[in-house]
Amino acid sequence: MKVKQVTAAALLACAGAASAQTSVTLYGVVDVPVEFVNHLANAAPTINPVTGSVTQKPGGNRLGLASNGLSGSRFGLRGTEDLGGGLKALFVLESGVSVDTGNLQQAGRLFGRQAFVGLQSNTLGKLTLGRQYTALFDAFANASPMRYATLYEPLFLQLGTNAREDNVVKYTGVFGGLTTIAHYSFGVGVPTLGVTPISNGGNGEVPGNFRDNTAFGGALIYNAGNLGLSAAYDQWNAAVVAGSPGVAKKAGVSANYTFGPAKLVGGYRWGDTKDGNGVSLLRDDYYWVGVNYQATTALGLTLAYYYDNVKTLRVASTAPGTNPANPWQISFMTNYAFSKRTDVYVTAAYAKNSGLNVDTSANGFGSAYFLSQGNTNQLGVAAGIRHIF
Repeated sequence: MKVKQVTAAALLACAGAASAQTSVTLYGVVDVPVEFVNHLANAAPTINPVTGSVTQKPGGNRLGLASNGLSGSRFGLRGTEDLGGGLKALFVLESGVSVDTGNLQQAGRLFGRQAFVGLQSNTLGKLTLGRQYTALFDAFANASPMRYATLYEPLFLQLGTNAREDNVVKYTGVFGGLTTIAHYSFGVGVPTLGVTPISNGGNGEVPGNFRDNTAFGGALIYNAGNLGLSAAYDQWNAAVVAGSPGVAKKAGVSANYTFGPAKLVGGYRWGDTKDGNGVSLLRDDYYWVGVNYQATTALGLTLAYYYDNVKTLRVASTAPGTNPANPWQISFMTNYAFSKRTDVYVTAAYAKNSGLNVDTSANGFGSAYFLSQGNTNQLGVAAGIRHIF
Protein backbone atom coordinates (compact mmCIF):
# COMPACT_ATOMS: atom_id res chain seq x y z
CA MET A 1 0.00 0.00 0.00
CA LYS A 2 1.34 3.42 -0.92
CA VAL A 3 1.83 6.15 1.68
CA LYS A 4 -1.34 8.19 1.82
CA GLN A 5 -1.27 11.75 0.57
CA VAL A 6 -4.04 14.25 1.01
CA THR A 7 -4.35 17.92 0.22
CA ALA A 8 -4.03 20.58 2.84
CA ALA A 9 -7.57 21.59 1.95
CA ALA A 10 -8.84 18.26 3.26
CA LEU A 11 -6.80 18.36 6.47
CA LEU A 12 -7.40 22.01 7.23
CA ALA A 13 -10.98 22.40 6.09
CA CYS A 14 -12.14 23.12 9.63
CA ALA A 15 -9.76 26.04 9.84
CA GLY A 16 -10.71 27.32 6.42
CA ALA A 17 -7.15 27.11 5.14
CA ALA A 18 -6.64 25.44 1.78
CA SER A 19 -4.17 25.42 -1.09
CA ALA A 20 -4.49 23.28 -4.17
CA GLN A 21 -0.69 23.41 -4.56
CA THR A 22 0.00 22.01 -1.09
CA SER A 23 0.39 18.28 -0.41
CA VAL A 24 0.51 16.70 3.04
CA THR A 25 1.81 13.19 3.75
CA LEU A 26 0.87 11.09 6.74
CA TYR A 27 3.76 8.75 7.64
CA GLY A 28 5.09 6.71 10.51
CA VAL A 29 6.74 3.64 11.97
CA VAL A 30 5.32 1.08 14.39
CA ASP A 31 8.07 -1.06 15.95
CA VAL A 32 7.70 -3.32 18.99
CA PRO A 33 10.14 -6.01 20.23
CA VAL A 34 10.09 -8.59 22.98
CA GLU A 35 13.28 -8.02 24.98
CA PHE A 36 15.30 -9.95 27.57
CA VAL A 37 17.84 -8.06 29.69
CA ASN A 38 19.93 -9.42 32.56
CA HIS A 39 21.57 -7.61 35.52
CA LEU A 40 18.94 -4.86 35.35
CA ALA A 41 18.30 -2.79 38.47
CA ASN A 42 14.75 -2.02 39.56
CA ALA A 43 15.51 1.71 39.90
CA ALA A 44 18.05 4.31 38.87
CA PRO A 45 21.26 4.40 40.93
CA THR A 46 21.75 7.11 43.51
CA ILE A 47 24.73 9.43 43.14
CA ASN A 48 26.47 11.32 45.93
CA PRO A 49 27.27 14.80 44.53
CA VAL A 50 30.02 15.33 47.13
CA THR A 51 31.96 12.08 46.89
CA GLY A 52 30.87 11.13 43.35
CA SER A 53 30.03 7.59 44.45
CA VAL A 54 27.36 5.68 42.52
CA THR A 55 25.16 3.25 44.47
CA GLN A 56 23.54 0.63 42.28
CA LYS A 57 20.11 -0.78 43.18
CA PRO A 58 19.11 -4.45 43.38
CA GLY A 59 17.45 -6.14 40.44
CA GLY A 60 17.57 -9.16 38.17
CA ASN A 61 16.39 -10.25 34.72
CA ARG A 62 13.58 -8.61 32.76
CA LEU A 63 11.47 -10.11 29.97
CA GLY A 64 8.79 -8.01 28.32
CA LEU A 65 7.84 -5.64 25.54
CA ALA A 66 10.16 -2.70 24.90
CA SER A 67 9.03 0.79 23.89
CA ASN A 68 11.15 0.91 20.72
CA GLY A 69 13.13 -1.47 18.54
CA LEU A 70 15.28 -0.81 15.49
CA SER A 71 13.29 2.39 15.00
CA GLY A 72 11.54 4.71 17.40
CA SER A 73 7.81 4.31 16.83
CA ARG A 74 6.28 7.51 15.50
CA PHE A 75 3.65 9.16 13.36
CA GLY A 76 3.90 12.45 11.60
CA LEU A 77 2.73 14.89 8.98
CA ARG A 78 5.00 16.53 6.43
CA GLY A 79 3.95 18.87 3.69
CA THR A 80 5.21 21.13 0.93
CA GLU A 81 3.80 23.95 -1.17
CA ASP A 82 5.31 25.00 -4.49
CA LEU A 83 5.72 28.79 -4.36
CA GLY A 84 7.18 29.06 -7.84
CA GLY A 85 10.59 30.18 -9.03
CA GLY A 86 12.31 27.16 -7.49
CA LEU A 87 11.04 27.99 -3.98
CA LYS A 88 8.76 25.90 -1.77
CA ALA A 89 7.41 26.01 1.75
CA LEU A 90 7.62 22.93 3.98
CA PHE A 91 6.75 21.68 7.44
CA VAL A 92 7.14 18.57 9.62
CA LEU A 93 5.21 17.60 12.78
CA GLU A 94 6.35 14.26 14.25
CA SER A 95 5.28 12.46 17.44
CA GLY A 96 7.12 9.70 19.27
CA VAL A 97 4.91 6.90 20.64
CA SER A 98 5.56 4.04 23.05
CA VAL A 99 3.50 1.37 21.32
CA ASP A 100 3.69 -1.02 24.29
CA THR A 101 1.71 1.48 26.41
CA GLY A 102 0.30 3.99 23.92
CA ASN A 103 1.99 6.89 25.70
CA LEU A 104 3.69 9.81 24.01
CA GLN A 105 7.48 9.86 24.27
CA GLN A 106 9.87 12.80 24.68
CA ALA A 107 8.43 13.64 28.12
CA GLY A 108 4.86 13.58 26.82
CA ARG A 109 5.30 16.18 24.07
CA LEU A 110 2.75 15.94 21.28
CA PHE A 111 5.36 16.59 18.59
CA GLY A 112 8.47 15.74 20.56
CA ARG A 113 10.53 14.22 17.76
CA GLN A 114 10.35 17.12 15.30
CA ALA A 115 8.26 20.23 14.76
CA PHE A 116 9.42 22.83 12.23
CA VAL A 117 8.47 25.02 9.28
CA GLY A 118 10.70 26.43 6.59
CA LEU A 119 11.53 27.49 3.07
CA GLN A 120 13.62 25.59 0.52
CA SER A 121 15.27 26.96 -2.62
CA ASN A 122 16.55 24.80 -5.46
CA THR A 123 19.76 26.84 -5.53
CA LEU A 124 20.20 28.48 -2.12
CA GLY A 125 19.34 25.64 0.26
CA LYS A 126 16.83 25.14 3.08
CA LEU A 127 16.05 27.29 6.14
CA THR A 128 13.92 25.74 8.91
CA LEU A 129 12.67 26.96 12.31
CA GLY A 130 11.45 24.86 15.26
CA ARG A 131 12.37 21.69 17.17
CA GLN A 132 14.98 19.87 15.09
CA TYR A 133 17.98 17.54 15.08
CA THR A 134 21.46 18.96 15.56
CA ALA A 135 24.06 19.14 12.80
CA LEU A 136 26.06 16.49 14.69
CA PHE A 137 23.10 14.09 14.47
CA ASP A 138 22.84 14.61 10.70
CA ALA A 139 26.59 14.24 10.17
CA PHE A 140 26.91 10.80 11.79
CA ALA A 141 23.66 9.29 10.49
CA ASN A 142 25.11 7.50 7.45
CA ALA A 143 28.06 6.12 9.44
CA SER A 144 26.19 4.73 12.46
CA PRO A 145 26.22 0.91 12.24
CA MET A 146 22.73 0.31 13.66
CA ARG A 147 21.24 3.31 11.84
CA TYR A 148 20.44 5.02 15.16
CA ALA A 149 18.53 2.02 16.47
CA THR A 150 17.07 2.35 19.95
CA LEU A 151 18.18 -1.28 20.36
CA TYR A 152 21.23 -1.22 20.70
CA GLU A 153 23.22 1.89 19.76
CA PRO A 154 24.69 4.35 22.34
CA LEU A 155 23.00 7.46 20.93
CA PHE A 156 23.03 9.62 24.09
CA LEU A 157 26.74 9.00 24.53
CA GLN A 158 27.58 9.57 20.88
CA LEU A 159 25.42 12.63 20.24
CA GLY A 160 24.56 14.03 23.69
CA THR A 161 21.18 14.38 25.38
CA ASN A 162 20.65 17.48 23.21
CA ALA A 163 20.53 15.60 19.89
CA ARG A 164 17.11 17.20 19.45
CA GLU A 165 16.84 20.86 20.41
CA ASP A 166 14.02 23.37 20.81
CA ASN A 167 13.99 26.88 19.36
CA VAL A 168 16.34 26.05 16.47
CA VAL A 169 17.15 28.00 13.32
CA LYS A 170 18.82 25.59 10.89
CA TYR A 171 20.33 25.91 7.42
CA THR A 172 21.00 22.99 5.07
CA GLY A 173 22.63 23.43 1.69
CA VAL A 174 23.43 20.76 -0.89
CA PHE A 175 26.07 21.65 -3.46
CA GLY A 176 26.87 18.65 -5.61
CA GLY A 177 28.34 15.97 -3.38
CA LEU A 178 28.83 18.37 -0.44
CA THR A 179 26.13 19.05 2.17
CA THR A 180 26.62 21.92 4.61
CA ILE A 181 24.57 22.23 7.82
CA ALA A 182 24.51 24.90 10.52
CA HIS A 183 22.12 25.34 13.43
CA TYR A 184 21.56 27.69 16.37
CA SER A 185 19.23 27.14 19.33
CA PHE A 186 17.97 30.07 21.41
CA GLY A 187 17.19 27.58 24.23
CA VAL A 188 17.80 23.84 24.00
CA GLY A 189 15.00 22.80 26.35
CA VAL A 190 16.78 19.80 27.91
CA PRO A 191 16.40 19.80 31.71
CA THR A 192 19.52 17.74 32.58
CA LEU A 193 23.19 17.56 31.69
CA GLY A 194 24.08 13.96 32.42
CA VAL A 195 22.77 13.55 35.97
CA THR A 196 22.97 17.27 36.77
CA PRO A 197 19.84 19.50 36.53
CA ILE A 198 20.11 22.47 34.17
CA SER A 199 18.80 25.81 35.42
CA ASN A 200 15.77 26.79 33.29
CA GLY A 201 16.75 23.97 30.95
CA GLY A 202 13.20 23.13 30.01
CA ASN A 203 12.14 26.74 29.58
CA GLY A 204 14.06 27.47 26.40
CA GLU A 205 14.98 31.13 26.14
CA VAL A 206 15.78 32.78 29.50
CA PRO A 207 15.04 36.53 29.91
CA GLY A 208 18.01 38.34 31.39
CA ASN A 209 20.37 35.41 30.76
CA PHE A 210 20.45 35.21 26.98
CA ARG A 211 23.35 32.75 26.76
CA ASP A 212 21.86 30.19 29.19
CA ASN A 213 21.18 26.90 27.37
CA THR A 214 21.84 28.26 23.91
CA ALA A 215 23.56 25.93 21.45
CA PHE A 216 25.03 25.86 17.99
CA GLY A 217 26.80 23.50 15.61
CA GLY A 218 27.85 22.81 12.07
CA ALA A 219 28.64 19.91 9.78
CA LEU A 220 30.15 19.08 6.40
CA ILE A 221 29.00 15.87 4.71
CA TYR A 222 30.65 14.66 1.51
CA ASN A 223 29.34 11.82 -0.65
CA ALA A 224 31.09 10.60 -3.78
CA GLY A 225 29.93 7.29 -5.20
CA ASN A 226 30.63 4.56 -2.64
CA LEU A 227 32.43 6.85 -0.18
CA GLY A 228 30.93 9.11 2.47
CA LEU A 229 32.81 11.42 4.84
CA SER A 230 31.61 13.84 7.50
CA ALA A 231 32.93 16.25 10.12
CA ALA A 232 30.89 18.10 12.74
CA TYR A 233 31.01 20.32 15.81
CA ASP A 234 28.37 20.81 18.52
CA GLN A 235 28.29 23.18 21.52
CA TRP A 236 25.65 23.48 24.24
CA ASN A 237 25.98 26.32 26.76
CA ALA A 238 24.25 24.43 29.56
CA ALA A 239 23.52 26.52 32.67
CA VAL A 240 23.62 24.42 35.83
CA VAL A 241 23.41 27.77 37.66
CA ALA A 242 21.30 30.55 36.11
CA GLY A 243 23.47 33.23 34.55
CA SER A 244 26.62 31.09 34.71
CA PRO A 245 26.44 28.61 31.85
CA GLY A 246 28.94 25.85 31.41
CA VAL A 247 29.73 24.37 28.04
CA ALA A 248 29.37 20.89 26.55
CA LYS A 249 31.47 20.55 23.40
CA LYS A 250 31.55 17.67 20.93
CA ALA A 251 33.40 17.27 17.64
CA GLY A 252 33.95 14.29 15.43
CA VAL A 253 34.50 12.67 12.08
CA SER A 254 32.94 9.64 10.44
CA ALA A 255 33.26 7.61 7.26
CA ASN A 256 31.35 4.97 5.35
CA TYR A 257 32.35 2.92 2.32
CA THR A 258 30.15 0.58 0.31
CA PHE A 259 31.47 -2.28 -1.81
CA GLY A 260 29.16 -4.89 -3.25
CA PRO A 261 26.65 -5.99 -0.60
CA ALA A 262 28.79 -4.70 2.30
CA LYS A 263 29.09 -1.30 3.94
CA LEU A 264 31.90 -0.41 6.37
CA VAL A 265 31.30 2.43 8.82
CA GLY A 266 33.25 4.05 11.63
CA GLY A 267 33.87 7.27 13.49
CA TYR A 268 35.42 9.21 16.35
CA ARG A 269 33.79 11.74 18.68
CA TRP A 270 35.76 14.04 21.02
CA GLY A 271 33.88 15.40 24.05
CA ASP A 272 34.59 18.00 26.73
CA THR A 273 32.02 19.25 29.24
CA LYS A 274 32.77 21.95 31.85
CA ASP A 275 30.65 23.78 34.40
CA GLY A 276 30.36 27.57 34.65
CA ASN A 277 33.60 27.78 36.62
CA GLY A 278 35.57 25.77 34.08
CA VAL A 279 35.62 22.59 36.19
CA SER A 280 35.73 19.51 33.95
CA LEU A 281 32.65 17.28 34.34
CA LEU A 282 33.39 14.89 31.49
CA ARG A 283 36.28 14.49 29.10
CA ASP A 284 36.10 11.46 26.81
CA ASP A 285 37.02 10.04 23.40
CA TYR A 286 34.37 7.82 21.82
CA TYR A 287 34.98 5.42 18.92
CA TRP A 288 32.79 3.11 16.88
CA VAL A 289 33.15 0.74 13.93
CA GLY A 290 30.73 -1.58 12.17
CA VAL A 291 29.70 -3.43 9.06
CA ASN A 292 26.34 -3.84 7.30
CA TYR A 293 25.99 -6.83 5.00
CA GLN A 294 23.02 -7.45 2.70
CA ALA A 295 23.17 -11.24 2.40
CA THR A 296 20.11 -11.42 0.15
CA THR A 297 17.51 -8.98 -1.10
CA ALA A 298 15.52 -9.63 2.07
CA LEU A 299 18.14 -10.56 4.68
CA GLY A 300 20.46 -7.99 6.27
CA LEU A 301 23.16 -8.41 8.94
CA THR A 302 24.93 -5.83 11.14
CA LEU A 303 27.85 -6.12 13.56
CA ALA A 304 29.14 -3.13 15.56
CA TYR A 305 31.62 -2.24 18.32
CA TYR A 306 31.56 0.88 20.53
CA TYR A 307 34.24 2.07 22.97
CA ASP A 308 34.43 5.11 25.24
CA ASN A 309 37.78 6.26 26.65
CA VAL A 310 36.69 8.21 29.75
CA LYS A 311 39.56 10.43 30.86
CA THR A 312 37.78 12.48 33.53
CA LEU A 313 34.31 12.12 35.06
CA ARG A 314 32.61 14.21 37.76
CA VAL A 315 28.92 13.75 38.57
CA ALA A 316 28.89 17.30 40.03
CA SER A 317 31.25 20.26 40.30
CA THR A 318 31.84 19.48 43.99
CA ALA A 319 32.70 15.82 43.41
CA PRO A 320 36.27 14.62 42.85
CA GLY A 321 37.32 13.67 39.35
CA THR A 322 37.44 9.95 38.62
CA ASN A 323 38.84 7.79 35.84
CA PRO A 324 36.40 4.86 35.68
CA ALA A 325 36.88 1.64 33.75
CA ASN A 326 36.24 2.36 30.09
CA PRO A 327 32.87 1.02 28.90
CA TRP A 328 32.45 -0.84 25.62
CA GLN A 329 29.68 -2.66 23.79
CA ILE A 330 29.29 -5.10 20.91
CA SER A 331 25.98 -5.23 19.03
CA PHE A 332 24.51 -7.60 16.44
CA MET A 333 21.37 -7.34 14.36
CA THR A 334 19.71 -9.36 11.61
CA ASN A 335 16.48 -8.38 9.92
CA TYR A 336 14.32 -10.02 7.27
CA ALA A 337 12.13 -7.86 5.03
CA PHE A 338 8.81 -9.30 3.90
CA SER A 339 8.30 -6.13 1.86
CA LYS A 340 9.58 -2.56 1.68
CA ARG A 341 7.29 -1.73 4.58
CA THR A 342 7.36 -4.71 6.93
CA ASP A 343 10.28 -6.61 8.44
CA VAL A 344 11.13 -8.79 11.43
CA TYR A 345 14.41 -8.77 13.32
CA VAL A 346 16.56 -10.24 16.06
CA THR A 347 19.14 -8.06 17.78
CA ALA A 348 21.52 -8.56 20.71
CA ALA A 349 24.17 -6.62 22.59
CA TYR A 350 26.71 -7.14 25.36
CA ALA A 351 28.10 -4.22 27.37
CA LYS A 352 31.05 -4.23 29.76
CA ASN A 353 31.68 -1.66 32.54
CA SER A 354 28.26 -0.15 31.88
CA GLY A 355 24.65 -0.91 31.15
CA LEU A 356 23.51 -1.47 27.58
CA ASN A 357 23.85 1.49 25.22
CA VAL A 358 26.95 2.28 27.32
CA ASP A 359 24.58 3.62 29.96
CA THR A 360 26.56 5.27 32.79
CA SER A 361 26.62 8.52 34.74
CA ALA A 362 28.60 9.96 31.81
CA ASN A 363 25.39 10.13 29.76
CA GLY A 364 23.04 10.55 32.70
CA PHE A 365 21.79 6.94 32.52
CA GLY A 366 19.65 8.27 29.69
CA SER A 367 18.83 4.84 28.23
CA ALA A 368 17.59 3.48 31.61
CA TYR A 369 19.64 0.26 31.36
CA PHE A 370 20.64 0.50 35.03
CA LEU A 371 23.16 -2.12 36.16
CA SER A 372 22.10 -4.01 39.29
CA GLN A 373 24.25 -4.28 42.40
CA GLY A 374 27.57 -6.10 42.07
CA ASN A 375 27.50 -6.35 38.28
CA THR A 376 29.74 -4.78 35.65
CA ASN A 377 28.22 -6.21 32.46
CA GLN A 378 24.83 -6.55 30.81
CA LEU A 379 23.31 -8.64 28.01
CA GLY A 380 20.23 -7.84 25.98
CA VAL A 381 18.40 -9.86 23.31
CA ALA A 382 15.29 -8.74 21.44
CA ALA A 383 13.06 -9.90 18.59
CA GLY A 384 10.48 -7.65 17.01
CA ILE A 385 8.25 -6.57 14.14
CA ARG A 386 8.53 -3.24 12.34
CA HIS A 387 5.96 -1.73 9.98
CA ILE A 388 6.50 1.49 8.05
CA PHE A 389 3.61 3.46 6.60
